[in-house]
Amino acid sequence: MEGEHSRDREVAPALIAVDPAEQSVAVAVGSDLRVFDLQRGCPASLADDSGEPYHKDSIRAISYSRRGKLLVSAGDDKLVKIWSTGTWRCICTVLSEKRVSAVAITNDGLFVCFADKFGVVWLVDVDGCHENQALASKKAVPILSHYCSIITSLEFSPDGRFIVSADRDFKIRVTTFPNKPLDGAHEIQSFCLGHTEFVSCLAFVCASDFLTGFLVSGSGDSTVRLWDIISGSLLDTCEVGAEVVLAGLVKSNGKEEESFPAVTNLCAIPNSSLVAVTIQSLSGIVLLSCNISDKTLALGKVISITGEVFIPTSLGISFSGKLLWVVTGVSNLQGIDSNSLTRVRAVSGFSETNPDSVKLEPKVLEDNDIPCGVQLLEKLQGGDSIEKEVFVATAETLRTAMRNLLVKKQYTAEKREFRKRGRNDRKIKQ
Repeated sequence: MEGEHSRDREVAPALIAVDPAEQSVAVAVGSDLRVFDLQRGCPASLADDSGEPYHKDSIRAISYSRRGKLLVSAGDDKLVKIWSTGTWRCICTVLSEKRVSAVAITNDGLFVCFADKFGVVWLVDVDGCHENQALASKKAVPILSHYCSIITSLEFSPDGRFIVSADRDFKIRVTTFPNKPLDGAHEIQSFCLGHTEFVSCLAFVCASDFLTGFLVSGSGDSTVRLWDIISGSLLDTCEVGAEVVLAGLVKSNGKEEESFPAVTNLCAIPNSSLVAVTIQSLSGIVLLSCNISDKTLALGKVISITGEVFIPTSLGISFSGKLLWVVTGVSNLQGIDSNSLTRVRAVSGFSETNPDSVKLEPKVLEDNDIPCGVQLLEKLQGGDSIEKEVFVATAETLRTAMRNLLVKKQYTAEKREFRKRGRNDRKIKQ
């Protein structure tokens, strides 16, 4: 009963995803999936012919396909829902065996991959799921696995040759994506090893002369690292958390295990060598400059979001790179009447012709300057604005929630034996 009660109170950070062509923006907070259609200038009306609520528990991952035709949402209710962005109908629902922690879509849009909290990556063939057909029911097949470790992030390389998976046990695995993926992905290209805490996020920096791209990863060890995934070589490490703490931009809470804040999310800015990074407790975004020729990472600028408490929980950007979309928020916060707290901002000023972060002047847009302005914000934020003071309570809650979710718990030998005896698979065998 105690475990169930704890699950009921578990908070989930708000997520944001942007259509690659910037035709729509999606926000997920708790079990609520909100989409605004930028092309039509109005909220998107999602339709699910199953007759059930879109999601029954917190959404933990949302992602658009590379061509923008699909949107996938998944989470703690063990449901993976695939939406057509043409009609905003759910064209396929897949039931996972465990809670879902990450999703990714192949570059050709033919397969959806999702990872669960037991460390297994599953594959769904979306061929045959069409907008004008009845709701399709698909069964996922396992293609690879991390040994009993929560998978935190999934990404396909820009050339589609590899699927990269990261976990809470500090590992990044690079796997060759096969021609017949339904038969499994058995060929490991490399492991990228070097983080000393959970790996929280992955992204690729593209290079014109290297189609596979270079991988960047963020971690609870407060670093962002640059990798060559072909060899698994660590190319450079940026102590981004330590630098913002030393600069006085983030205050340490004095606890030894949390002396430097975790990197929570990152994304590469298209048409530039920049990587946008969010850090626990930082009211703003850090821009890192990635020198492809020298294969180095360096701290560029810190874009502070002033005038309100805004600790970003997720980032999203389109292929054009004109706007970086940012969200902060949390669901199921104790003591708050509202079921979810969400705030959306956008940052402009990323030059396509001048990728030098020193000369860039990114600007946090005012609400009225965001595309579709107030109408978009009302949809994605869930209605009425929330008092600024309320967001103060979310910062520490999100920090605690991430640590509880991703920092591996240590048990005594006696406690481990007790937990083994209570495992569901043991109960079934008995």
